[in-house]
Amino acid sequence: MASESFFSARRHGFVRVGVATPRVAVADPARNAAAAIELAERAASGGADLLIFPELNVSGYAIDDLHLQEALLDGVEQALAEIAERSRDLSPVLLVGAPVRRNGRLYNCAVAIARGAILGVVPKTFLPNYREYYEKRWFASGAGLTGLSIDVAGQTAPFGADLLFEATDLPGFRFHVELCEDYWAPAPPSTRGALAGALILCNLSASNITVGKAEDRSLLSAVQSMRCVAAYAYSAAGAGESTTDLAWDGQGSIHELGELLAQSERFSTEPQLIMADVDVERLRLERMRFGTFNDAAALEGHPETTFRTARFEHRPDFSDQGLVRAVRRFPYVPDAASRLDQDCYETFNIQVHALIQRFKATSGQTMVIGVSGGLDSTQALIVAAKACDLIGLPRSSILGFTMPGFATGEETKRNAWRLMRALGVTAEEIDIRPAALQMLADMGHPFARGEKVYDIAFENVQAGLRTDYLFRLANQRRGFVIGTGDLSELALGWCTYGVGDQMSHYAVNSGLAKTLIQYLIRWTVSTKQFDDETSSVLEAILDTEISPELVPADESGAIQSTQGKIGPYELHDFFLFHTLRYGLPPSKIAFLAWHAWRDASAGAWPTGFPAAAKNAYDLATIAKWLEAFLRRFFETSQFKRSAIPNGPKISSGGALSPRGDWRAPSDSRADAWLAELRAALPPEASAPG
Repeated sequence: MASESFFSARRHGFVRVGVATPRVAVADPARNAAAAIELAERAASGGADLLIFPELNVSGYAIDDLHLQEALLDGVEQALAEIAERSRDLSPVLLVGAPVRRNGRLYNCAVAIARGAILGVVPKTFLPNYREYYEKRWFASGAGLTGLSIDVAGQTAPFGADLLFEATDLPGFRFHVELCEDYWAPAPPSTRGALAGALILCNLSASNITVGKAEDRSLLSAVQSMRCVAAYAYSAAGAGESTTDLAWDGQGSIHELGELLAQSERFSTEPQLIMADVDVERLRLERMRFGTFNDAAALEGHPETTFRTARFEHRPDFSDQGLVRAVRRFPYVPDAASRLDQDCYETFNIQVHALIQRFKATSGQTMVIGVSGGLDSTQALIVAAKACDLIGLPRSSILGFTMPGFATGEETKRNAWRLMRALGVTAEEIDIRPAALQMLADMGHPFARGEKVYDIAFENVQAGLRTDYLFRLANQRRGFVIGTGDLSELALGWCTYGVGDQMSHYAVNSGLAKTLIQYLIRWTVSTKQFDDETSSVLEAILDTEISPELVPADESGAIQSTQGKIGPYELHDFFLFHTLRYGLPPSKIAFLAWHAWRDASAGAWPTGFPAAAKNAYDLATIAKWLEAFLRRFFETSQFKRSAIPNGPKISSGGALSPRGDWRAPSDSRADAWLAELRAALPPEASAPG
């Protein structure tokens, strides 16, 4: 990828899909063609690659026996010829709906048109003939029609239900077409289209509106996009259709992997046009890691061997045309209030019930936990407290230890004590400084001689001693050590290996991203999981700087800052999600991060997130910390993850257990990822080599 194309969404695997709802003129093909051309020109000016119109938009859907009038059908052919001619200088492939004659039959069809050429004609397979529908009176089904061609609007084109369409010059721009009733069927034709390789599934629909039907359509679109690991673009007829016996709302939507990317205004009297950038690269990568998809294709006899592909030269524009989709700044945190509440409820209960099961399986009588006053140990402690409540174990069975070291702050120590007392756990303090000083002296470390040397050995002596104490205390008091380290720290290797903060008997936070922990603690406060005194302490802890507190404050009084050392967790969690969940290339992750974080108003973040969430990062800063992430994740920290204790998977964004989501060698290099990133970045944003 050339650096000058870094800001082009198409270079990063996106295809811009549009859904159009023109105002219909009943049984007037010429006027309907003009309406379609107008929306096609608007879509072209917006950079669309593909534009889907409603079912039978050229003739109108609700015209009953007029479908069988030769004058009307002649007018439809003339309208199709006009649309094709006017499309010559337009960028999007147009999918228009029309009644089409062939071999003494009439078919309800989608006609694919691109730059003057009719690429193919797809007949509707399932014709509704119940309740208000009477389509078999006029149309023949396309079921079983394969390998055929058709003469239409002065051109010869492939015809049949066995067609896929693919651009030769835009990777991943590969789509399948079905019509309305097709996706209400138990086995929609688009399922086979997806199994044959289509990444974008298109539905030209009329679909009159009745109360509650819009939700059904949305559900079907979302489910089909998820089951087929695809995007699903849907266009329904709107204003202008005959209301002799029916009504229309013009619902249009674009879904990707179950997620709604865009939807039109319903019941509008004006033509509607929506667009969204579909991530076809993400879809392709998801199919690669989803073995069931290939198994389904095999059971269906590998449909790719039976479909024909109509290939076309698309001539895509690789300039910067922006990105037409929301990019979540916090992919581990939902950006909708209702989903956030649900996710926090599920996350908290996953942790609590996982801990209960594991604790019951041991011979322990107590839960042992180190309490620092930071976010991670706070979350682990309140999970333990709730677990005790549910199994009828007194909270005094939790043995909480605060273990001040050479850099422990008074505020965090005070918060640790306040939290333990508020929860009613058994609280003790062990000063690790004498033991740490003895170990440093035994090692001949300069700090033991009074020198201000705060190297990694100095830090890890303290971190290791804390965990060593916890395990020995567990031995002494029939205890069970609860780990506090989180997913973000495991990704970065920001944990002390062996008998350090990496180790425990059970790691309740190991599947929990740092950015979600803050919200989770807020959720326990807002939903009153604990009493007011505990909630007050939790709010104080949320306002504390993230720090391992292993190195004393400097001369200005500034404490050791984790994010100052390794970079912002909000960026690292972003990098982790897209690396772990989808395997995206670093250049694309940087591109997405730039769109999410380039200014304070960019991206999408949850309502009520802390003010720090409104930070902004330029591309150079993103590239700097992405390089740091790649080195840490792929090169320096896998050996720690290969030996992590058990802990529950929490997010569909992935986990790092070698027994679960992530298996990797401990001696790999990050060179391939770094090279890919550096080759793509514009010179002014390139991080130092």
